[in-house]
Amino acid sequence: MASSPLEDIFPNLKGTAYAIASPANTEYNCIAWSVGDTEQWWWPSPLYYWPPGVPREETVEAFVRGYGTLGFVPCKDDSLEPGFEKIAIYVEQGRKPTHAARQLSNGQWTSKLGKSEDIEHALHGLENSPYGSVVLILKRPVRR
Repeated sequence: MASSPLEDIFPNLKGTAYAIASPANTEYNCIAWSVGDTEQWWWPSPLYYWPPGVPREETVEAFVRGYGTLGFVPCKDDSLEPGFEKIAIYVEQGRKPTHAARQLSNGQWTSKLGKSEDIEHALHGLENSPYGSVVLILKRPVRR
């Protein structure tokens, strides 16, 4: 069986339950998607939105501070915790953030793949790819 284009980019998706959840969209990226923002692109570059008062640096620390402005704090693992929502930060080997995913209420994860689709996937399904690997999980109480 031939692999899909997604599996060519993200080989860890092979043999896992993943699904395209929405069509390609260039209005927002994975960082915005991870916090539910579908109106703008988030990145610490001066060209894009970044939370006020947070250093515009491509570092894990700056991303933690950025998510912290929305109430997210580091936590010990990616397990599903009722009453909390979680975000995973992926980094490349040089520890530069590359991607973020949000945990869904069913324990699966959702990601916006650059300017492409949003997908539902297992957390580690996007590792072993240009995104690198998960380095940190953040959580906050679910907002109602």
